[in-house]
Amino acid sequence: MTFIQMLLLAVVQGVTEFLPISSSGHLILLPVFTGYADQGPMIDIAVHVGSLLAIITYFFKDVLSLGKGGLATIGIGKADAERRLLWWIIIGTIPAVIVGLFLKTGGYLEGFRSTTLVGINLIVYGVLLGVADRVGQQVKSFEDMTLKDGLIVGLAQALALIPGTSRSGVTMTAARFLGYSRVESARFSFLLSIPAVAGAGILIVPDLMDASGDLLKEALITGALTFVAAFATMTFLMQFLRKASMMVFVIYRVAMGAALLIWF
Repeated sequence: MTFIQMLLLAVVQGVTEFLPISSSGHLILLPVFTGYADQGPMIDIAVHVGSLLAIITYFFKDVLSLGKGGLATIGIGKADAERRLLWWIIIGTIPAVIVGLFLKTGGYLEGFRSTTLVGINLIVYGVLLGVADRVGQQVKSFEDMTLKDGLIVGLAQALALIPGTSRSGVTMTAARFLGYSRVESARFSFLLSIPAVAGAGILIVPDLMDASGDLLKEALITGALTFVAAFATMTFLMQFLRKASMMVFVIYRVAMGAALLIWF
């Protein structure tokens, strides 16, 4: 890939990973609109890892708290609240892991790289996001998370393995239906993504071992560029959700989905 292509991938991923508009869907569409060859699943996951590092950096205090919960789990220190939240995240991650392994080992991931599928999912899950943001109360925070809530959001996250759904979008939708505020929905969504994205990265380790030097270099550069774009976007989104609704994202999703179904 050229540097321009890597930069475009990084910007598209960094922006769309945290806005509820489907990063995987936009990564599939990028070659369609630019004429570049499809970058393939390994580069897709490399940019997701760049996003993961941005999440860890932005929510560093939350990550440290979850780390305390992990130590408390094995008997080091006492941090009951942090330990409980850590386990809700672990349990919420299980559905995505199971579905991800099934799709990976079955070779189904490539079959999902369809503009029609992306268009349909952009519209369907965009409408659901709008409904959830309209009717959902804003009374719960991350610290109010229960086992049931964590599992429901985790089941929603598993749906995001299908392009066009949006991992952040569908988990925020579930959290908003459950009564979490916009900011807290985003916060839990991003923290929940840490083990899921890390797991996706682990899945491609065998592919990385067999990758050519050029492909490995491209993956590292694109991931680093994505980190910068993702951190900036996350900072913007968390401020935006304190003052505005998610309707702008709903309108964008429906318009983009309709355009894809009409033109392709």
